[in-house]
Parts: sequence; C-alpha cells; structure tokens
Amino acid sequence: MESITIFTLLFTCLSVYCCGQQVDIDANNPIVTVREGKLRGTVATLLDGSSYYSFKGVPYALPPFGELRFQAPLPPKPWKGIRNATEHGPVCTQYDLSISQIVEGSEDCLFVNIYTKSLDINAKIPVMVFIHGGSYSFNSGNSQTFSPDLFLRHDVILVTMNYRLELLGYLSLDIPEVPGNAGMKDQVAALKWVKENIAQFGGDLNSITLFGESSGGSSVTSHLLSPMSKGLFHKAIVESGTCIQDWANDRNAKERAFRAGKLLGKETNDTEELLQYLRSLKPTLLTNLAQKTMTTEEMYRGLPDYFVPVVEKKFKGVKAFIDKEPVEILAKGRTNKVPLMIGYNSAEGITLLTFLQPKLDFYNQNPSYHVQREVAEKVTKEKLKEFGDRVKRVYLDNKNLTMDDPQTIERLGSDIHFFYNTHRFAHLYSKSGNPVYMYRFNYDTDLNILKKYSGFAHLKGASHGDELFVFFYLFYNFLNKKPYDEQEKLRELALKMTTLWTNFAKTGNPTPDISLGAKWLPYTRSGKEFFKIEDNMAMGKYANRERMQFWNEIYKEAGVPYIDDHC
Repeated sequence: MESITIFTLLFTCLSVYCCGQQVDIDANNPIVTVREGKLRGTVATLLDGSSYYSFKGVPYALPPFGELRFQAPLPPKPWKGIRNATEHGPVCTQYDLSISQIVEGSEDCLFVNIYTKSLDINAKIPVMVFIHGGSYSFNSGNSQTFSPDLFLRHDVILVTMNYRLELLGYLSLDIPEVPGNAGMKDQVAALKWVKENIAQFGGDLNSITLFGESSGGSSVTSHLLSPMSKGLFHKAIVESGTCIQDWANDRNAKERAFRAGKLLGKETNDTEELLQYLRSLKPTLLTNLAQKTMTTEEMYRGLPDYFVPVVEKKFKGVKAFIDKEPVEILAKGRTNKVPLMIGYNSAEGITLLTFLQPKLDFYNQNPSYHVQREVAEKVTKEKLKEFGDRVKRVYLDNKNLTMDDPQTIERLGSDIHFFYNTHRFAHLYSKSGNPVYMYRFNYDTDLNILKKYSGFAHLKGASHGDELFVFFYLFYNFLNKKPYDEQEKLRELALKMTTLWTNFAKTGNPTPDISLGAKWLPYTRSGKEFFKIEDNMAMGKYANRERMQFWNEIYKEAGVPYIDDHC
C-alpha cells in the first residue's frame, strides 16, 4: 500500500491555486484538470521518504474497438465529473514471452502514467517519457516493473505508456484502412497528449526527453525519423536497439498477415475478407503469431521478431508514420534534429544463447545465414556465401560453433543484432550536426538479473537488458529489490546511472560537470568517442573497433549505407 506521509496530512482538504489552475488535494487524492476533464490521482512515497503525485491509467486515445482495430488512434473523448487515475488501466492484449503465457488485458489499453513531485504549473520540470521494450509484442509501462522511485529523486517528471502490440499493433495489409504501424502511431498520440497536458503536472512542455530500451530504443530512433513525431520531444536516449536492425523492420508484412489468417482458420486471397475476419476474432487469438508465421528463411536469418514496424505505402489522405526505408532517411539526414544519447551493453548476445543453441548445426553448415537480411537482399548468392565464409574464418577460425565456447557465440550475436547498427546509426545521425553521446555499459553486479538467470552468469560483460530491460540500475522493482536494499554499492551505481540519464534530460549533456569523476565527450565521426559506463568511468575511442570494421567492410561491399569516415 502507498503510504500517507506527514506531507500529505498537512494538505488534507486544502486547495492550492497555481496561476488559475486549481489543484485539489484531498488527503491522498490530488485532482488535476487536463483537456479531457478532471483526474484524481494519489500521493505516494519514494524510497527516500519524500512524496510524489501519481496519476495512472490516463487515456491518451479512444479504445481501438471494432472498426478502429488496426487503425491509427483517435483522440480521447472528454468525460464528465472526476476520473479516477489511482490505478493502472488494463495492459494491452499480449503473449508475454517472459512467462510464456497469454495475458488477456484489453484493447482498451492506451494509457499513460504520470509521476511528478510538483503540480505547480510554473515549475517547468524536465519531462522523461519512456517507451517499454519487449520485441513489439509484450510488456507495458506499469510501475510494477517501471517504477518512478529512482528517477524522481533527480527532480524530473516520469511518464510511461502502453501501446498496441504484435498483430493488434503492427498488422499491415497495404490498404488505406490498415497501412501498418498502429502501435507507433499510438506512441505518437501519447507524445501529443503529453505535450498538450504535461504543464498541468508541473512539466516543461519544451523539455521532453524520449527514451527506451530494446524495441523501445528502436522505437525512439523511429521517432527521430518520422515526420509525425517532429516537435513532440527535444532529446532522445536510445538503449540497445535501433530501427535499422533487421529485427525492427518487417518485410512482406501483407503476406505474413494472410499466413496468420490461415493459421486462425481463414484461408483467403481477399484482403477485405481477411480484414473483416481478423476484426471478428477475440483479441487473445491475435497474439503469439510472430514465430508461427515465419518463412524458412526467416527462421534462420535474424531474430524471430515479426509484426513490427513497416515502411508504409503512400495513400491519399492517410498520414504515414514512415514511408521510406529508415536507413535511407537517416543517410540523407532527413531526421528530427535533437541531441541523442545512444549505446549498448557489452555482452548483449548472452540473452540469445538459449535461442541460438538448437540452430548451431544449421549455422555451421550454412554460415551465410549469419549475414544480416539487409545485406543478403542486396548481393548475389555467390557473394553472400563469400560473406558467410568470412564470418566463419574471422570469428571461428574456420571451426564450428559449439556451446563449449558460448562467449564466441555471444560476440557474434552481439555484433550482428546490436553493436554494428548502433555504431552505424550514431555515425549517420551525427551528420545532423546535433550532439551525439555514445556509451558502452559494462557493469557486472548482482543487479545484472537477466544475465544471472540466463545460465551463463560466468561470461564476461553485461547482457541485453541488464541496464534497463527490467530496469535494474534505473528502476526499482520486485526483481532487484533485495540486492538494491542490501548493498550500498549497488545503490551508488544506480544513483550514477540515473544521474547520467537525468543530466542529459535536463541539459542535453550527461556530464555537465565532473561530479561523477569523468567527462563524457560528444561522438565525432573521426574519433567515434564513447563513454565507458563501468567501475572506472572514462572515455574511449571506437568501441569494439576491429569487429565493427569487419562488418563495415561487408556493408560497404553490399552497397548499403555504411560508416564512411571520409564524408
């Protein structure tokens, strides 16, 4: 239960007027007026004993029921009276991969959660809006995982969101009614709502930082490229994922939709018939379909993330979230130009080991399947085979992959699915002229929960998600509570991490001073500077240089945008 503090009791039944806005604080239930009506929140307590205001389950769009299923979100309707914002709304219907279960949730799930220490509309507190990860198919913005405790002590406002997932959020039929990217347009709608209303919660509508991890990180990079998102945020933090990764871009999405229909009992070649059928089904049936609709090629080339963002076809009168290849937009510098902080964990691929293990024999016989889809689509079969042979020679010394050497498998997976395209995004984005701050996270402690439970805790480095996926260093939750509470060193590390993130949100510079013992310098195309987030924080140049240069040469030979030091 959220406790009632002395602060709360002092303001029982008191009304505070802030420049024309009335904020009613009745015991533990403050009331704030937004565009759609009045919201009743709660007063809660942070770990340090200070109080904050919590408003959960606030609708930013209409529930996408019936004919609205698969379509872009519509603005929420006003309500009469006072709407309770004391509990989270339903999560979006999903198959939760972390527990291997369908979570019924609801299609009425388009909510934001706002956490703030002030309701003074003149406070102008920097705002941080978080997009959760989960392969575009599971998770939510709820505080059980993404609590505000560690961020709010730095005097920022935290906003989290839900958005539609998997087929419900990313079905694309290449028609005006369902062009794709409904989940991304949900995120845009949430950002618009924040921009219009955050001042009522003490926020600065001119200082909004968008941040996310994994598919949440790739979502942030998509917003850097989308014209729909222009002007809705002012800084971006990207962790362990970009929209130019293969796993963040669906191909042949319409064909995938028909395969899904067949699996669900409707074999047809008629798009309208398929659409009406999919709209008629219970939402729980429209989950856990990504892997089931993969082709043989997709089973082995890349990760099993499908029903994800697509490049939309252009239709008259329909606003596209993105209608050109992300890497093309990026290479031409047609981005939303804001300061960027971007990076990855030192051993992302640890979380892929269990997934890759049953496929090792196939990869040993077909090393060309290590090569990313973006490259494979551009070259001949002969060239692709040559690339695969190079991979086997450089990474394996022409030996076979085995689980006796998991660190080699980790490095290969990290480079293919995370590292190289993080470098490539940072390099290409840096042409915008806005500052880029790159990092590599390498803490390895009892807070590295995902690595701890992966079965490969003995390997070096920080696994995918160890810094943020369940927010062990940035968010306090049920998974990290025990080590965080018991070990002062871990609390100090969490403080350092949140200081870096919130410094950037406040100033556009993660180290505006040297209070953390080191100065984080901006990335340049010549130096490729990065910040080492580890026990001894320091600057470095060109993280994982030799392996990145190997992949860069392959991309260059394939004729796709690459890291060109001379342009």
